[in-house]
Amino acid sequence: MFDFLISFWNVVPVTFAQSLIISFVVMGIMIPFRILGFPDLTSEGAFPLGGCVAAVVLAAGFNPLLAMLMALICGFAAGCTTAWIHLRFRINTLLAGILVLTMLYSINLRIMGRTNIALFNFDSLFKWISPSMANIPTFKIVVVGVLVLLVFAAGWYFFLTERGVTVRAAGAGPQMAEAQGINVWTITVLGVGAGGALSALGGSIMVQSQGFADVNMGLGILINGLAALIIGESVVGRSSTLRQLAAPVVGSAIYYQLISLCLTLGLKPADLKLATGLFVLLMLGLPQLRSGGRYRTVPPQEKVKE
Repeated sequence: MFDFLISFWNVVPVTFAQSLIISFVVMGIMIPFRILGFPDLTSEGAFPLGGCVAAVVLAAGFNPLLAMLMALICGFAAGCTTAWIHLRFRINTLLAGILVLTMLYSINLRIMGRTNIALFNFDSLFKWISPSMANIPTFKIVVVGVLVLLVFAAGWYFFLTERGVTVRAAGAGPQMAEAQGINVWTITVLGVGAGGALSALGGSIMVQSQGFADVNMGLGILINGLAALIIGESVVGRSSTLRQLAAPVVGSAIYYQLISLCLTLGLKPADLKLATGLFVLLMLGLPQLRSGGRYRTVPPQEKVKE
């Protein structure tokens, strides 16, 4: 037991640093899904897009901040494309996301020119700040934590402003918002674009942290992000803007520590998807379990007589 606790404790900083990076992706999932009512799959394509763009920019010898900015812009464009396809052609949101992330796979290959790029010998955000501490997990936690805090504060401030309230109103009731003169089309495109931008930003930070970019690095990131979001919402709730923004960060931290715990216990990596599904099922079913398994059957509505 003592050896198990030591093994788990040794990997906590590494997984916590990774969870902070993934929290950008979870935020990118939360904004379209919860605030705009737009179930979106673009994050699974925007995350590797941001990593691939950042890798190419870094390999060309440019500044890490420029690499992150370029990744953010490309992710924003990907999210806007998904929303535009849905609005312009009346295609289901999930199908529009599938189309975009499928196309992004080929685009990512075109951007890198190959399936992966090693970045160990190139500059990164962590090396740029402190070359001697770049590979220390606690240093990565501090750097990424500051970035998460900045994004969190910016999001909280925005959603408390008049424009932020307008965005939430458009997601809560599009018809009512349009009746009030709100341009729901523009808000949806920009909101989904912001989600893609955050996911791509997470991808750009991830490749700098792990030292390489791979075209398949986004495989399964969507289900991981959804699991983290649901866990976070189950812990902190989503009854306010502050809770909605905190849920991705808290959920990511808990989820990746649970994954780390499973691996320490001897769970095979191939079984992690099963563990993820069980985590999500437990979080979704917890309210029902607390109520003692009682449920109410809603009778069909009676036919209205003319």
